Amino acid sequence: MTPLVASEIKQMEKACQLAGQLLKYLGSLVRPGVTTEELDKIAYDWILSHEAKPAPLGYHGFPKSICTSVNEVICHGVPGSQRLEVGDIVNIDVTCIKDGFYGDTSSTYFVGEVSDQAKKITQCAEECMYQGIDEVKPFATTGDIGYAVNQLARKRGYFTVRDIGGHGIGKVFHDEPFVPSYGKKGRGIRLKPWCCITVEPMINQTSAPIREFAIPHSTIKYYQTGDKSLSAQFEHTVLITDKGHEILTLID
Repeated sequence: MTPLVASEIKQMEKACQLAGQLLKYLGSLVRPGVTTEELDKIAYDWILSHEAKPAPLGYHGFPKSICTSVNEVICHGVPGSQRLEVGDIVNIDVTCIKDGFYGDTSSTYFVGEVSDQAKKITQCAEECMYQGIDEVKPFATTGDIGYAVNQLARKRGYFTVRDIGGHGIGKVFHDEPFVPSYGKKGRGIRLKPWCCITVEPMINQTSAPIREFAIPHSTIKYYQTGDKSLSAQFEHTVLITDKGHEILTLID
């Protein structure tokens, strides 16, 4: 976790705003009948048209430009021929590389009218992300973030994914520290001013063990809930400032 200088922060802002704009655009295209492959192709063309690169494409062999995780898929879902159906929820995770800097963000979207269960877990996941972000400040700890996230999830009757979480980001895609969705206050790695992290809690309906699946020709795995119950996720890239934080991927 290396602090950024002022010029690098400006470059991070550009990459993150680009990612936020792309995510907002893709979210507007989510509807019944659209395939995740179509969303991926649109993302690829859009990123290249903005003189940037899709970070997931080719990353440890990952075959696509975005991740699309539908219903019970927790993360790293691979776009393909699957058509979105009424009642689905889909997390779209995008990362743009602009001038050597990475902007990373995701949201979970409704496909048409969804169940109350789907609405509630999605709302909880978003609120958990912001609860975690509220803890981001200089010299706070990753445990502070994880504790806040887990407390809210458990209060709502949900379960956080522990083995996968946020990370440092900047001139590399995934950097230290690991940012968990559970923890104890004051424990973990201390946050340094002028560094960036992602806060990205993954919230499951049940405590069923998660299942890991191989992606052909890649060392990246994708994950599902063990009982095929729903999972939802939101993510922002956050800059730690000298007084608090700034959400770099937030779009008005």
